[in-house]
Amino acid sequence: MTTQSAPAQPRLKDYLRIQPLPDPPREPDMVQRKSLSTTDGTLGPHFAAFDDVLITGEIYVRADEDDARELAPDLIFARQIRDPERVIWRNGYVISEVGKPPDLVMEVGSRTTGRRDFTVKREGYAALSIGEYWRFDPSGGEYHDVPLAGDTLVDGEYVPVDIVEESDGRYWGYSETLGLELWWEKEKLRFRDPQNGEFLLTPEEMAAERLAAESRADLEREARLAAESRAAELEAELRRLRGK
Repeated sequence: MTTQSAPAQPRLKDYLRIQPLPDPPREPDMVQRKSLSTTDGTLGPHFAAFDDVLITGEIYVRADEDDARELAPDLIFARQIRDPERVIWRNGYVISEVGKPPDLVMEVGSRTTGRRDFTVKREGYAALSIGEYWRFDPSGGEYHDVPLAGDTLVDGEYVPVDIVEESDGRYWGYSETLGLELWWEKEKLRFRDPQNGEFLLTPEEMAAERLAAESRADLEREARLAAESRAAELEAELRRLRGK
């Protein structure tokens, strides 16, 4: 069972003294951006009950303030962070300040950075002692070496996570950190809960469910009003008949 640490209360006066790290350079890639938006919108609600969980990305991860390495994962996930908001204000995950490396990082393949993701960045994240490193390639392996890959840190080196290829062309692997399965499915990244075998809803699916729930509520309200109106008509008719 996962237990929560007691997060420290944010201290805004301290935030004002934070010197933000610069934004990493970004290459426009709409497929990559859509994948990242979906990932954040899917994992965020799943871990919403935990105040000490940090889910962010596209900010530098560095060992300390003097570290100048250019590693900015597309997704950063970390548990037991006393003040996640402070990391956001810092605009960077500085391990010496946070007190621990991220638990998991991910890179989404793109034309411009794909090869570095499974070579230079893999070595860099291992050197920072990041527990899990995942790579998702929406192109199916054109940008990365494979559609989906995961690594877990063992004695300072990454060991590949077992990836299952289904007969229908889907790929998946299990993340110990997230407690979820990661799936490459029709060029999309999905997360599945192995406890119930259900996929986490994407933002689009959540919006569709809300719309369907609202539609059902509207239909139920209309049916109730129609029934009340009919009952009132019958009661009025009965009073009319009794008065004759």
